[in-house]
Amino acid sequence: MKRSLLLLMFLSFLPAAHGQFANPDGGDLERGVLPAKWTTGGPKCMEIPEWQVHEYNPDFFILRQSGCTDAEMPFLYLIFGSDRGLLWDTGSRNGNLAPALQHVVHDWLERNHRQSIPVIVTHSHSHSDHTWGDAALQALHDPTMPIDFVAPTVEAASKYFGIASWPTGLGQTDLGGRVLNIVPIPGHDKYAIALYDRKTGIVLTGDNLYPGRLYIPDFPTYQASTERLIAFLEGKPVAHILGNHIEQTSTPFLDFPIGSIYHPNEHVLELTFGTLLELEDGLKSMHGVPRRLATRDFTIWPLDSKDHGLGPAMEDTYKRTQAEQLKNRWDQPIK
Repeated sequence: MKRSLLLLMFLSFLPAAHGQFANPDGGDLERGVLPAKWTTGGPKCMEIPEWQVHEYNPDFFILRQSGCTDAEMPFLYLIFGSDRGLLWDTGSRNGNLAPALQHVVHDWLERNHRQSIPVIVTHSHSHSDHTWGDAALQALHDPTMPIDFVAPTVEAASKYFGIASWPTGLGQTDLGGRVLNIVPIPGHDKYAIALYDRKTGIVLTGDNLYPGRLYIPDFPTYQASTERLIAFLEGKPVAHILGNHIEQTSTPFLDFPIGSIYHPNEHVLELTFGTLLELEDGLKSMHGVPRRLATRDFTIWPLDSKDHGLGPAMEDTYKRTQAEQLKNRWDQPIK
């Protein structure tokens, strides 16, 4: 029997010690709702807004960039406390994030009878599909939402969040009655962090864990980060694990071709603590020799240590998929 299954069975006998509640009412966690499906990149791009905004609850918002603007289709997260908000990532190419962000913040202010609120802008990691909107937000001069920008670097994040020792230390920030814990998780990128929201029990894992291809250029560091995140979450309630992308279809073990702007029958965004344990189990099964491993909800995808590239086959797939779907972006074939 796999270690992850044994661990899950063991956890079921220890509700208090492992982030569960005495009764099935969610304890004091703030509830929220996730959509049954997300907007992707079609089938008709003329109908698709640049950003889909979803209200998980009145103080927690999820923004998704349209595939009609960029095939990466990243997810961003906007969380409010009583004193400030926090934006997780700034999107990919052609995102035009600033107007969408202003719309959400202004509506939140109006609903809460507020005149202004500072917004921390931070990042899951430093790759361009999560930092493209940085310059526009740094140039934004909106007195109702002054921007407190945290650069996507080890030095900047360590200083801002109080991480004394990278990557083994922990950090946090208080939005005002809402403490967010920060866990360094390098491996996909030299700079990468996870976020744990104590109010909702939501864990943000960036590109380290999501329903898709988990690209890993630094396998030992990634494995250590996975173990460290699991250790941090032990004893804490986890409602959802939310990453930055969806690349899986709703069919187990089947992903969308790289470069796809349209995702019919897409996998759900939310994963569980059990998924994180499955990732740990898959990494350990390799015994230090990285290899590709597909699971139901994600694929462990080590990258070549020399150039960290995806290789000629993936690059060819990307070009062919982009050519076909962009040609049909006004009216994608319904499959």
